[in-house]
Parts: sequence; structure tokens; C-alpha cells
Amino acid sequence: MTDILLEAGGLSAGYGDTIVLEDLSLRLASGEALAILGRNGVGKSTLLLSLLGLTTRHGGAVRYRHDDISAWPAYTRARAGLALVPQEREIFKSLSVEENLQVSAMGEACAAGDAWSLDRVYDLFPRLHQRRRNLGNQLSGGEQQMLAIGRALIGNPRVVLFDEPFEGLAPVIVDQLVDAFWKLRADGGMGVVLVEQHAELGLELTDRALVLDRGREVWSGRSSELAASPELLGTLVGLESA
Repeated sequence: MTDILLEAGGLSAGYGDTIVLEDLSLRLASGEALAILGRNGVGKSTLLLSLLGLTTRHGGAVRYRHDDISAWPAYTRARAGLALVPQEREIFKSLSVEENLQVSAMGEACAAGDAWSLDRVYDLFPRLHQRRRNLGNQLSGGEQQMLAIGRALIGNPRVVLFDEPFEGLAPVIVDQLVDAFWKLRADGGMGVVLVEQHAELGLELTDRALVLDRGREVWSGRSSELAASPELLGTLVGLESA
């Protein structure tokens, strides 16, 4: 039986009385990666925040490992194994790289594989080891993104939600982060939800895709199927090549 990590059914959510997402459903299995695609402003980031309990839920439910977590606060979801790599990175700029990682570490592993430690994060991102004594505000944009990913991983999550992790970075840094992404996927067990503005790259990195428009699902299926239909992809999201 497939190990389902995360589900949403009929989810409607937004901010206060404003509804951004309407009747959305998704399912994420262990070891699977799901791309969330769509033009700017269609609710992609709001979907990630809603899965974490950081928006107002107006309907539907969110389930994590078969438990209904719809009423759980965000910190309980994080402790259970959900992690976010936010678009704005939101690292602690007055703390060193190592301190940023240490304050995010959790003693009990949620991940299916080996527990994430400082050494394991440094193995994934050797540049962070080199810069471990530097403060967050002394890092480049690419280094800050590596730190944001490392900080999420050291909490030992079962599901990681990535909000446009490659946005605004130099191609050489994007290549390094893509390589790290594939290493995470090869680790097995972890589920990934990836919001990506560059649709072709998002499809290349994932198994399935969900396309949003005005807060609603307009397409879902295998990433390879959508990637093989450039005309459909362009109609749905507008092509932005990586």
C-alpha cells in the first residue's frame, strides 16, 4: 500500500475573510515530488502556507500521515514533520550559519532515512561549512538559500515545502541547488512539494504537477505528460524557461 504523507481535500483558505484557494485537493506519497505551477498571484504560496496552518481555513481538510491536522497550529505541524523553505528565506541574519542550524535542530528524527545533523547538512552544502562562522547578513543570496534549505532539513521533516527556491539566483547557484534537490530525492521517503515559477524546471524535478488559476485546480497529472505538451503548458501557465 502506498504510504500517503500529505493530503488536502476540498481545501478553501485565505487571509481573514478573503478566500484565495477554493476546493483544492492534492495527495503526496512518500518519496514523491509534486510541482505547484501557475502564473503569479494564483495562490501557489498560499497553498503552501495553508498546508502549514498559516492561513484561515474556510472549508475542507488537511491530513498528514492519515491524521486530520486541519485544526493543528503551525508549530504542531512543524514538530510532526512538515517543513517550509520560504521564498524570502527568513534566516536569522544576526546569527551565524551554525547557530541558524542549531536553533532549528530537532532531537527526534521524523525523516524516513538517517537523521539530519550539522555534518549531514554540511555534506550537502560544503559552502555552508566554509561559512559556518559568518552571520546570516554576510551571506550571498545563494548561500542564504542553502542555509534556508539546511535549516528546514535539520528539523528532520517527512515533507518539505519549497517556495520558489531558485528564484533570483545565478545559473551556477541554481545548478548547485538542483543537484542538492536530486540528492534529497534519492534519499527516499521524504515527500516534496515544489512551487516553481519556471514551469519547465519544476516539471523536470517532480513526478506530478498541479496547476492553479485563480485559486482553483485547472490541471493535474504526471509531470512528464505536461512537459511533453509545450502548447498545453504555455496555455496553462505561460512558458518561463529555466
